Amino acid sequence: MKESSADNSKQRAIDQLKKARNTGDDGLLLAIASGNRSALAQGITRVETGHSDWLSQMPPTSKKSIRIGISGVPGAGKSTLIESLGMLLVDQGMRVAVLAIDPASPVSKGSILGDKTRMERLSMHERAFVRPSSNGTTLGGVTKSTREAMHLCEHAGYDIIIIETVGVGQSEIAVRAMCDYFLLLLLAGAGDQLQGIKRGIMEICDGIAITKADGENTSNAQNAVGEFTTALHYFPARDHGLMPQVIAISAQENRGIDTLWQMIQHAYSYLDDRGLVEQNRQTQYLSWLHEMIREQTVAQFYLNNKTAIEAAEISIKSKQSTPYVAANYILKNS
Repeated sequence: MKESSADNSKQRAIDQLKKARNTGDDGLLLAIASGNRSALAQGITRVETGHSDWLSQMPPTSKKSIRIGISGVPGAGKSTLIESLGMLLVDQGMRVAVLAIDPASPVSKGSILGDKTRMERLSMHERAFVRPSSNGTTLGGVTKSTREAMHLCEHAGYDIIIIETVGVGQSEIAVRAMCDYFLLLLLAGAGDQLQGIKRGIMEICDGIAITKADGENTSNAQNAVGEFTTALHYFPARDHGLMPQVIAISAQENRGIDTLWQMIQHAYSYLDDRGLVEQNRQTQYLSWLHEMIREQTVAQFYLNNKTAIEAAEISIKSKQSTPYVAANYILKNS
């Protein structure tokens, strides 16, 4: 059957995209691929400051890192848990990268908490890389360049990439669209004030860890495991058929960390064996494609219509026009 004109045009576009990648030799990318942590930090700084064109030189990676997203209520001990889990993994010979997303300072716009200082042992290990970044004005518990940073870590050959998000809430679930496994950290006996955030995020998590299960809180944590396990049965069944597991852990006493890792491995293997990890990755890449198109289209629109937008702002401030009228005029005449 003769190929249609649309099919021919699509194939030509695919061929052109193959040639579009800049294959020039970039020393920074070579240094990153060799495992140089300083080069990796420099590369992430580049993309965080808006200089990402050089990433066109980076070929699609064949490395299949396990991407783990971790979110939790304030005080749940995310950094302590990540350091314990990270140390367990590096001791097993794996290379671990942590992208810790902190709230932005209203003054400097930089990272407030500086998770690297709270993961001192892990950040000093030769097989680990810990990068705190400010979320700036980006919602979703991630930064605008988290995806790029994650891919640079994969280019550097890290086996495990952990993304620690800002707090937890209905709007802070964008990290789920970037990872293979999403872990929610909760505290036992935290009270009804958390009920508003539990349902939305529990519907998308792959596992729940009740933290600080030590001392007088051990019993409360074990009770919480039962309560959350029961609660999960009231949520719609997952398409893949795997029910999220709930465990109690104590990162402070290093108890339950190995069980947590086994839980993550089991879920990842279950999905990978069914081709769902790769399917999820493809969905993520397509989402990234459309998001980048939207961002660059909006940026280009504002650049091309800078004068008209400034004039509209003046007319609105002087009450000579309304936002609705001004926006329609600009869109029709751009």
